[in-house]
Amino acid sequence: MKIGILTSGGDCPGLNAVIRGVVLKGTTAYDLEFVGIRDGWRGVVDGDFFPLTRHEVKGLSKVGGTILGTSRTNPYEGPRGGAENIAKTLYGHRIDGIIAIGGEGTLAAADRLSKDGINVIGVPKTIDNDLRATDYSFGFDTAVNIASEAMDRLRTTGDSHQRCMVAEVMGRHVGWIALHAGIAAGAHAILIPEVPMTMDDICDLVSKAHDRGRAPLVVVSEGFKLKDMDEAFSDKGLDAFNRPRLGGISEVIAPEIERITGIETRATVLGHIQRGGSPSGFDRVLATRLGLHAADAVVAEAWGQMVSLKGTDIVRVPFADALGELNTVPLYRYEEAAALFG
Repeated sequence: MKIGILTSGGDCPGLNAVIRGVVLKGTTAYDLEFVGIRDGWRGVVDGDFFPLTRHEVKGLSKVGGTILGTSRTNPYEGPRGGAENIAKTLYGHRIDGIIAIGGEGTLAAADRLSKDGINVIGVPKTIDNDLRATDYSFGFDTAVNIASEAMDRLRTTGDSHQRCMVAEVMGRHVGWIALHAGIAAGAHAILIPEVPMTMDDICDLVSKAHDRGRAPLVVVSEGFKLKDMDEAFSDKGLDAFNRPRLGGISEVIAPEIERITGIETRATVLGHIQRGGSPSGFDRVLATRLGLHAADAVVAEAWGQMVSLKGTDIVRVPFADALGELNTVPLYRYEEAAALFG
């Protein structure tokens, strides 16, 4: 059996560890043959494949990024897109199925292709931790570690100047990175999409910390909305799946904090630094385990499903379980952290 492996959507620490786990388990335990698919769904549509053996994946578990490349291509767009054309391309290369490693957009495309007759198995990937069908996704732990370290650095410069520092992290429409990194860094306010606030609410927390002689640290998720905002802040257009590219809300909030409180305030958007570098030990282990179980799923012909972390076990769930509703931060988790604010 010949299987194609692709990585799609935003890159993420741990992608290479998944690829390594799939190939090593698949070749040694099941005598499977693998091909790499370049640049996500773009490579599927264009038939851009190359052999993927043990040699190509050696030493990959610690390497960030993805050796396959990635893109935000929609496999149903373009003259060569769509399930019928893709089926012909796969048949021409004698490829029996695809392992798609990606987040919500990737898995939605995989689900649609699976329903249209393409053999697809999914591996969940997102630093945002916003997929419902898995307890944690690899890349999240690394992103939190990177964000926490950056905030530690912001704290020292903020302390030196008695400034309020606003740190913006990724997460799209869920606040897991902001919540975990904010708690780890000792933030005086954490702003997440699940809990809209007013500028007065934010400034009250900032002023309380400043009045105690602290340099306030505000952590804000890119998808956070003030109470008078209908949509999350976005001025960067849409991606290939027609989703707004978020980012920049800290640049809106910081000047308002300074205007209302009189406290000198600076904004820092951490951006893509959260996606880069080597994965943490936790993410290396999780990604490797998901890859091993993805190889098992291929042999079991568990098409239309994805491997997932439940507790400490790797299980299989239908694509539909991961799509639709996001894995949002429960209110009780936010209230738990709110005891530390101000």
